[in-house]
Amino acid sequence: MHKITVIPGDGIGPEVIQAAIHTLDAIPVEFSFQEARAGNSCFEDTGTTIPDETIKMAKNSDATLFGAVTTVPGQKSAIITLRKKLDLYANLRPIKSYPGVKSVFNDLDLLIVRENSEGLYSGIEKFTNQGATAMRVITRKASEKITKIAFQEAYKRGKTRLTAVHKANVLKKTDGIFRESFWKVAKEYGKINGYETIEVDEVYVDAAAMFMVTKPHRFQVMVTTNLFGDILSDEGAGLVGGLGMVPSANIGDHNGLFEPVHGSAPDIAGKGVANPTAMILSVVLMLQFLKENREALKLEQSLLNVLKEGKSVTPDLGGTSTTMEMAQAVKDNYQKI
Repeated sequence: MHKITVIPGDGIGPEVIQAAIHTLDAIPVEFSFQEARAGNSCFEDTGTTIPDETIKMAKNSDATLFGAVTTVPGQKSAIITLRKKLDLYANLRPIKSYPGVKSVFNDLDLLIVRENSEGLYSGIEKFTNQGATAMRVITRKASEKITKIAFQEAYKRGKTRLTAVHKANVLKKTDGIFRESFWKVAKEYGKINGYETIEVDEVYVDAAAMFMVTKPHRFQVMVTTNLFGDILSDEGAGLVGGLGMVPSANIGDHNGLFEPVHGSAPDIAGKGVANPTAMILSVVLMLQFLKENREALKLEQSLLNVLKEGKSVTPDLGGTSTTMEMAQAVKDNYQKI
């Protein structure tokens, strides 16, 4: 049995979480769910966006499902806090085209591997007489770890090219460390672990942003720093139908947290029209993390069938179904495979 902590959050978070868990009912795997709190409504009730109890529950689970939260101005980010406390140093963001979904490119399948623990998201900021400054923290240890994860993911997914994305020509010290660490791992770790069949290259982040729009097929797996990865992955989402189509996995040595990359969308919360695709795909990533690979493949195929058919999809996908009706269609399709 897999012990799963569920953090619905607020906005459309509880709705997409409910839909995703509904699809899991069809899977012949035992789960034990425990619900925890985080986000805006949690702050209003408790005075904190992320209680210690939530962090403890996530640490002691096999995996965590995270819905969406509304940002509370001036308060710590629930998701960034969880990433740090659980040492979830790798963020995996697949950018994939699905049939039936209006996309800029209909045949993309790439992965962005984002360093998740440092960079400009380290939270080291201070006010100055002129304004404010933020410290960009880049370490050799974190850069090497994320490059190794990128190699592992490329190999597992049958990819043949790994691209480092940085701005070492300007950020000579910080991105210089990242670039140096990437090539060190590529030359040593790649050969030791049999990954020498994976071609490696590097691209400046501004050029990478352009190439993602003009010729994204040059990329198979991209590895980069925290802020760059955040921006590029949202750009990638725009190529395949928007943020409602893109899942993410936050992975560490001992824990995994899985979340859609869309926000809490308070303007449509409670209306039952939120697209559950990204959350269901996040569940697919969770199943892979739990080594339930057969069920992960079947669930993704079930979702793909529903999208391709186009009859039971939410309004943003051109349909008239509710969030739960789309989830039910995925569940029904799974049971037919």
